[in-house]
Amino acid sequence: MERYDVVVVGGGIVGAATALALTSARPELRVLVVEKEAELARHQTGHNSGVIHTGVYYPPGSAKARFAIEGARRMVEFCREQGLPIQVPGKVIVATEAGELPGLFRLAERGRANGIEVAVLGPEELHEREPHVAGVRALHLPAAAICDFAAVTRRYAELAQRAGAQVWTSAEVVSVRIDSAGVVVGTTRGEVEARVLVGCAGLHGDQVARLAGHPVGHRIVPFRGEYYELLPERRDLVRGLVYPVPDPRFPFLGVHLTRMVDGSVHAGPNAVLALRREGYRWRDASLTDLRELVAFPGFRRMARRHWSMGAREVWRSASKAAFARSVARLVPELAGRDLVPAGSGVRAQAVLPDGTLADDFLITEEEHAVHVLNAPSPAATASLPIGAEIARRVLDRF
Repeated sequence: MERYDVVVVGGGIVGAATALALTSARPELRVLVVEKEAELARHQTGHNSGVIHTGVYYPPGSAKARFAIEGARRMVEFCREQGLPIQVPGKVIVATEAGELPGLFRLAERGRANGIEVAVLGPEELHEREPHVAGVRALHLPAAAICDFAAVTRRYAELAQRAGAQVWTSAEVVSVRIDSAGVVVGTTRGEVEARVLVGCAGLHGDQVARLAGHPVGHRIVPFRGEYYELLPERRDLVRGLVYPVPDPRFPFLGVHLTRMVDGSVHAGPNAVLALRREGYRWRDASLTDLRELVAFPGFRRMARRHWSMGAREVWRSASKAAFARSVARLVPELAGRDLVPAGSGVRAQAVLPDGTLADDFLITEEEHAVHVLNAPSPAATASLPIGAEIARRVLDRF
């Protein structure tokens, strides 16, 4: 049985960033990353919009705010240093009606409290920046950027491997045994020993923690986000990143428009309950996953509390016309005929026993393990400081 100092479970952007942080701080450590898929960044990391968030949405002092602000700066620097695709087109958050203005102004106050450059635009100033976007007021965030997070993940892993880390793909974790000496991790490629286990398993983060005997009160609930793409001849309707004012009851940002690094423009995502943890399509369903969800009291409480919102999201998933109407609130010239399907992603959202959606990063630890139990957006943006924080907690044990 091979012996390592640290085994990182999960080859998404947080797991790869953790391996990079560990090997950068202590090159002599033996670090192994195990990923169940045949390649890295196959799930949340490889199915998001690529937006580098500024931190404007997050309460001052929260982990999300601290990590997003530092992470955004470091992500732009990293992509430029490494020659990875990166653009900084800026972002507008648009109030399309007067009732959204209080929420817009609260975001402006929050952004300034977080030290972010924010400008409030009137209709004419908005028109100058985004000529086809309609709104009564908007916020402009010039530092908002876009990149390719899957490419970033691969580069993190490459750098970690150059420093001595190993990466196993097609290595699903099937067992974890922890005793006073450390941890034994069983994978489909064999067993390994380590002093510390780091769980960065995203959609399966709570399951890995339970395998390790860690008490987990919440459950990961998968929410699918579906995207459409604008036809090439309609891409000129959007210059940069165009977002609505988000509903403060939910940690989702609403259907928005994003000019990608390849020049395409994506619209989405919505947020509909997925029928399995990796349920990228309606037909992707798992009775095991559904039984586990229904048996969890927190999920039932959440469903009772937010059933009407859930029904609207299901309708927007089923009806292209309904989806197009959401997009047209921002860009009135857009219609359903301008949109073509562009895939989907699944967000791993921790739901607490009382039915609330965890609104911040959640990292817990015990003697021989550190578990990342909630790391939704802006985790990709914040991956470098998150990886550094996990590495700090791990290195305290050496």
